Amino acid sequence: MSTYLNLVNDVLKRLREPVVTSVGDTDYSRMIGVLINDAKREVEDAYDWNALSDTLTATTTADIFNYVLVGSRTRFRVIDVYNDTKDWEMRYAPTTWMNRQFVITDIQKNAPEFYNFNGVDENGDTQVDVYPIPDGVYDLRFNLVIPQADLSADNDRILVPSHLVSMLAYSKAIAERGEDSGNLSSEAYQMYRLALADAVAIERNHYLEETVWTAT
Repeated sequence: MSTYLNLVNDVLKRLREPVVTSVGDTDYSRMIGVLINDAKREVEDAYDWNALSDTLTATTTADIFNYVLVGSRTRFRVIDVYNDTKDWEMRYAPTTWMNRQFVITDIQKNAPEFYNFNGVDENGDTQVDVYPIPDGVYDLRFNLVIPQADLSADNDRILVPSHLVSMLAYSKAIAERGEDSGNLSSEAYQMYRLALADAVAIERNHYLEETVWTAT
C-alpha cells in the first residue's frame, strides 16, 4: 500500500515537479496533499471497497438503549447488523417510529431487533439506538464500510486503490493550474474514470454480492 508521501510524489512527478522528502516541504506539495485527500474521499465514496470493511461491536446493558459505535465516525455505509446473541439480523427503523416506541406507555424490554442511528458523541463517532430496550446483555455486530480518516503523516498508508487516488488528484492538480484550457484535465479525468470502472469490475468479481458503485 502506498503512503501519503508516495502519493504526493507520484502526482508531483506527473506534473513534472520536484519530488519532496515530506508532504509539508513546500506550499505546492502541501496543496497536492490536500488534493490527495479530496481524491481519496471521492474514490472511497465510489464503491464499497473490501479494504474499508470492518466490524464494530456493541455489548448491551439492561435498560440502556443508546450506544456509541467506537471508530465508526460518520461517513460509514451499512452492510448488515446482527444480534449475535440471538442469531438474527437486526432491521433499520425510521427515526419517527423509534421515537414513538420510546414515549409510549408500554415500552418493550427484550432482545434488540431494531436499530437507528442517533447523533454523534464528543469524539465524532456515531451513536445508535436499539429497540426493544435491552433486558440484559446482548452482543450486537455492525458490519460497515468505514472510509479512512484523512491522511496526515508522511507514512500514513492508504487503503483504497492508490493508483486511482493518484490519477484523480493529478486531474484535479491540472485543473487547479488551468493547463491547456481544461482539455488536459478532462482527458486525465476520463482516464481516471476508466481505471475506476476497471478496478470496480475486478473487485466485484471477487465479491459477487457487492455490485453497487457510483461513478464520480
